[in-house]
Amino acid sequence: MNQTEIGKFIANCRKEKKLTQAQLAEKLNITDRAVSKWETGKSMPDSSIMLELCEILGITVNELLSGEEIDMESFEEKADENLIALKRKDENNMTKNVIISMIFSATLLVGIMACLICDIAISGRLTWSLISTSSIVFAWVISFPSIILGKKGIIVSLISLTVFIVPYLYLLSSFVNTKEVFTIGASMAAASMVFLWIVAAVFYRMGKARKLAALGTAFLLAVPFTILINVILSKTIGEPIVDVWDMLSIFILLVMAFVFFIFDYAKRKNLIR
Repeated sequence: MNQTEIGKFIANCRKEKKLTQAQLAEKLNITDRAVSKWETGKSMPDSSIMLELCEILGITVNELLSGEEIDMESFEEKADENLIALKRKDENNMTKNVIISMIFSATLLVGIMACLICDIAISGRLTWSLISTSSIVFAWVISFPSIILGKKGIIVSLISLTVFIVPYLYLLSSFVNTKEVFTIGASMAAASMVFLWIVAAVFYRMGKARKLAALGTAFLLAVPFTILINVILSKTIGEPIVDVWDMLSIFILLVMAFVFFIFDYAKRKNLIR
């Protein structure tokens, strides 16, 4: 499976269909940069859009992976070769992710051991190391799915964060013997999780082609989220709902949202042309 040949084949098929890279990207709801990378052999189309890409170009997946049109006589032979190549590629990616995840896990384990040993050596028992250990384990639980699964693991990491954030805050409040860590933290964590899930839904709905618009929407949604957090803090610790720094933060968020929306608009106008 030669990525360069596949890229040239995609480019030829696209031109036969009288499509520009931008038009093909728009049909697939991705960026034109992704199409350019395919055609230059720098990357391969993601398996999730291969069928749609083939349908647009009027070719089979087997032909796409072979980088050429295939007659019926050699169809089965090419299919077997492509399946083996794809399997080998997936295995290589998984092996790389497993190695990275093992190094990551080992590094965190060393950190935990160092904290425990230092704590016992200094205090004679486990004190502050319980806080650092629980935090490291929490970080591992949240980040491990994304490391080993790549982009597919982002949602799993978000689910893990949603499930374990409240138990983590409860443990943390117990270790520091301060109930406010849990009561205030749980309220803010609940609001934060709602915000993160809404942002994730926005990015999923808009897709790769509207990434700039999704970023603009995320910054815009951060404005009511900031106000909500301030309301929670106001009711729990008596802080003012809005101060000068909050106004500045809201202004910056609105400016960032405006900038990304402008960039998205300009990009879409270029796509139309």
